[in-house]
Amino acid sequence: MKNHTKTNKSPDYKKIYSDILQILHPERKEDCKSLMSKAIFSVQDVIKINAIIFGKRGNTNFSQNQKHRSYDRSTILEILEYQKKNKLSNIQLANHFSLSRNTVSRWRKIFNG
Repeated sequence: MKNHTKTNKSPDYKKIYSDILQILHPERKEDCKSLMSKAIFSVQDVIKINAIIFGKRGNTNFSQNQKHRSYDRSTILEILEYQKKNKLSNIQLANHFSLSRNTVSRWRKIFNG
């Protein structure tokens, strides 16, 4: 009997975005060259490359997709570090990363003690 345990693997973003660039948006390949050269994509990289390929924000689609976005611990810490480095308020950080102010507040309470 085979052991069917699930491994928590993340999607192969490099393959996904390579296919998108090759098939749907070959004109954006050059713009994404530096990000595509990375071996492993962070959540920040996925957000950046998505913005390059599909443009900034489409009103309806963006708000729908934003509801289901999740962040891992390292990405949250990276975002909070960005806030410190650039001396941003919670509101400014939330606007920059398209998050809610409550999310930023909650992350600061949890990760900054």
